[in-house]
Amino acid sequence: MQHRIVVLGAGYSGAIAAGRLARRLRREDVALTLVNAEPDFVERVRMHQLATGQDLKARPFTEMFAGTGVELRLARVTAVDVDRRTVTVVGAGEETEVLEYDTLVYALGSAWNDQGVPGTAEHAHQIASRPGALRLRERLAGLTAGEPVLVVGGGLTGLEAVTEIAEARPDLAVALAARGALGDWLSPKGRRHLRKVLDGLGVTVHEHTAVTAVAADRVTTADGGTIPAAVTVWTTGFAVHPIARATALEVTGSGRIVVDGTMRSVSHPDVYAVGDAAMATGPGDKPLRMSCATGAPMAWLAADTIAARLTGGKLPKVPLRYFNQCISLGRGQGLIQYVTADDRAVRAALTGRTAALYKELVCKGAAWAVANPTLALPTRPRRTLPKPAQPAEKTTTQA
Repeated sequence: MQHRIVVLGAGYSGAIAAGRLARRLRREDVALTLVNAEPDFVERVRMHQLATGQDLKARPFTEMFAGTGVELRLARVTAVDVDRRTVTVVGAGEETEVLEYDTLVYALGSAWNDQGVPGTAEHAHQIASRPGALRLRERLAGLTAGEPVLVVGGGLTGLEAVTEIAEARPDLAVALAARGALGDWLSPKGRRHLRKVLDGLGVTVHEHTAVTAVAADRVTTADGGTIPAAVTVWTTGFAVHPIARATALEVTGSGRIVVDGTMRSVSHPDVYAVGDAAMATGPGDKPLRMSCATGAPMAWLAADTIAARLTGGKLPKVPLRYFNQCISLGRGQGLIQYVTADDRAVRAALTGRTAALYKELVCKGAAWAVANPTLALPTRPRRTLPKPAQPAEKTTTQA
């Protein structure tokens, strides 16, 4: 009887996990199903480009997973029962189906987080999803010269959004509101370059500014002031998909699934969580941030662990750590901030056009790995064990 593996979500983490499992395991031994609501892969790290009028390459899942043995199920996940080991999904025709699994990989990811700020849901735009980016694209296209655009949030997403908008629409009055100092987590070199680029693009920066309310034409700040905004773009963080919180899985207060060092749920050993949905720790037991840089290694580790446990192989022991933060600052400028293993900035940073090229290569490499799931892992699949019971687990370092 085939071992049933169901992967929920086909963002970077879910798609990589499904492809890697397809390469690690023999098709006759496993039934591998990938559930996703959309028919093609969304390059989430490029949503700021989509919002400013750039067109992205289409990557249909039917082409990406053709011949891999992965069964694609286009549907929305509405419920997960981790005690009965079932997933309820609703297809495009609103038909309901219940999928059974032996191993579940939960990769439903995250959406934008309005943080409960009044008016945000009604008036602000977001670029955490393709529909959101397309709505912002349409709104920006309708603006006339001189109209104000405000990006709220001084993190990586906010910086990429504000520079992309300012570069694409130099006729607009583009501004950034940051709760702290501009780029306060960067090295001195990184902060200098960031300020130079924003100044060159004509971006007005409001530092130490907390937005407390959003209206159709302005935002209100904590000090009682206002900032004009014909368009407000909200980039202050992400909120995970709510399905996990409704299950018996152990989750954090924010709804992220608590996992061990192999990405396996600490409460339900037949469930693995990867990407933004998982609460994993890195060096110094620090929580890993929500990002593609985190999600892809999580997916590698989870897939390799599942394959090892099913085939009786040695468990991988690959520490999750960081090397750099890659920030695009428009199409011609970038910033690569090198960091410690636990994501703290060091003095070294790469800037300018070379950094922009570096970031572009990273984005293309990530998309290629998703689009070519079996080519990205040139190893032979292994047979699964006839029984689920495993011998004592051993660990070894794996490149």
